[in-house]
Amino acid sequence: MDLVGMFPPFGLRVASGDLELRLPDDAELATLADLAVAGVHEPGRRPFLVPWNVGTPEEVRRGVLQYHWAARGRTAPEAWALELAVFRDGEPVGVQSVAATDYPVTRSAGTGSWLGLAHHGQGLGKRMRLMALHLLFEGFDAAVATTEAFDDNPESNGVTRSLGYAPNGVVLRDRQGERATENRYRMTRAAWDARLDAHRPGVTLRGVAPVRAMLGMDEAQP
Repeated sequence: MDLVGMFPPFGLRVASGDLELRLPDDAELATLADLAVAGVHEPGRRPFLVPWNVGTPEEVRRGVLQYHWAARGRTAPEAWALELAVFRDGEPVGVQSVAATDYPVTRSAGTGSWLGLAHHGQGLGKRMRLMALHLLFEGFDAAVATTEAFDDNPESNGVTRSLGYAPNGVVLRDRQGERATENRYRMTRAAWDARLDAHRPGVTLRGVAPVRAMLGMDEAQP
């Protein structure tokens, strides 16, 4: 049996134009680690709850590898996080994650992402989010998709609001020793179906059925 047969998420593909989302192999993961070392946000900003991109280059690279390896190992119906690399014309440019707990029952999943600093400001964040939402709603039959962003991250908040998410509360978080306001958002299946034509790019899904089977999505209905 090949690797995809043994671990179906490696066969998952989400494609739209020059972008593709898929699990990276270890060589591609090393490239992503180098991309993280080169920078994922402007100096002085703190868009992440956990400062995973702070440290020596060796520490950041090792942390990226260990995080992705750990996410693979925890993939099960009870909880999963698909850390999908974002490829643009075959080049890794960032990561788009989709994650859930008790998904066969809740049909609710969250998203998160990062892009190499050199790839900011090109509309990629919105495109890859739409691709992740397409995977959740059209591939995994989601009922709800959630996301969050700190109040001082206008780019992420702007993308989320522009796509039709509804506000879902505000919480105070301990962000690296300081109090920070986190905005939470929620998109329902009805809101996804009602989205604007501009938010309906052509997206192709491959390898969904084996992932659904592995994660128990067809065994229980909400």
